[in-house]
Amino acid sequence: MIEKIISGGQTGADRAALDAAIELNIPHGGWVPKGRLAEDGVVPPSYQVSEVPADSYAARTEKNVEDSDGTLIFSHGPLTGGSALTQELAEKHKRPSLHIDLNRIPAFKAAAMIADWVDRHPVKTLNVAGPRASNDPDIYQKTKDILIAAFHIGTIATIRPQAGGRFTNSAAAPGPPAPPQSVAAAVDRLILKMPLKDKTTMANMTMGELSGLNASLGHYIRTHFGLPSANSALLESCRSYSETNKLAADDAVDVIIFALWRHLQKTHKLRIVPG
Repeated sequence: MIEKIISGGQTGADRAALDAAIELNIPHGGWVPKGRLAEDGVVPPSYQVSEVPADSYAARTEKNVEDSDGTLIFSHGPLTGGSALTQELAEKHKRPSLHIDLNRIPAFKAAAMIADWVDRHPVKTLNVAGPRASNDPDIYQKTKDILIAAFHIGTIATIRPQAGGRFTNSAAAPGPPAPPQSVAAAVDRLILKMPLKDKTTMANMTMGELSGLNASLGHYIRTHFGLPSANSALLESCRSYSETNKLAADDAVDVIIFALWRHLQKTHKLRIVPG
């Protein structure tokens, strides 16, 4: 799970990453050129970044790659310029990297891919790179929104059961309770300690976006609820909920995610109140 976000402090994707960290209330940082040089003058003093000895963008790019567990690069289209250099430096220093081309990958799918990639490597200090605002005016908001969504998806995925049926984010929690025996019990288990932001985020997804949760939340359900085949009672409950006896065991996880989404839509969906 992401514990710190760093970047080169430039306008566009870099600045979006730092602002996402601030909004998520997690540490941020990174290396910037000497004098805090940036496209818009200087990197504002509110950002907790450090200066490399020279006014070199390439030097700070390499330092950020070295100081991270993995590098995430956003773009609209193929990588060019400093973004391409970032990918080359990640390969040079044998750091995992992930390129998100927003011309090809929808926003929520991108967030799910990032959450899965962070979990698989794992990445605790995340370096974020991408084009400047002058080269891509839309990159700031898209980068910030996707990073925040990825963080919340990752939080959902790291929920762990402990004795007594409660949930915690600690991987060391002892004594897992018995798996739920019905769809309703599975939903109750999942929402018991789900953070408010995660409930709201999921409640406001479209049905089509739910598939992006299969790699994160779905993995948790399969691991801890005895699916697809070890928990026959829960599987039968999923078949009853979906009103089909032909529901494949592998599809039971999707039924639980759908039921959780329907529940949260009733309790946590954001609504626009007319002024």
